[in-house]
Amino acid sequence: MTMTTRVFSVSVPVADQDAALRFYTEVLGCELHTDVEVWPGARMIEVVPSGSSVALVLLPPDSQIPVAIRLGTSDAQRAHDRVREAGAPLHNDELVRMAGVSAMFSFTDPDPDGNGLVYLEDTDQSEPR
Repeated sequence: MTMTTRVFSVSVPVADQDAALRFYTEVLGCELHTDVEVWPGARMIEVVPSGSSVALVLLPPDSQIPVAIRLGTSDAQRAHDRVREAGAPLHNDELVRMAGVSAMFSFTDPDPDGNGLVYLEDTDQSEPR
């Protein structure tokens, strides 16, 4: 099984999402892909450099949305089981399922690093998330 199919996005911690959005689009030339309130108080902004399939997610460091690298996987349940068996710290006991979004879960790589990672079931090979 191929665990990781691709990188969807990488979070960039920002203190001010509006200022960061202006900088990344107006100065760096990224294109706005997503600007939504996922749930009350959790705004997700994704910008994509021209020609790239990997998005940058502009999130406050204290966001309820994980500041993480978002990876695609062909089978989220199987990946969840494999990450659990490997002893990596899981943030979700079960897959997270929300309407209109691929099954996902978040975890960190083992100590001492503790980098945030999210696996999303890779159902559409064309769009960043």
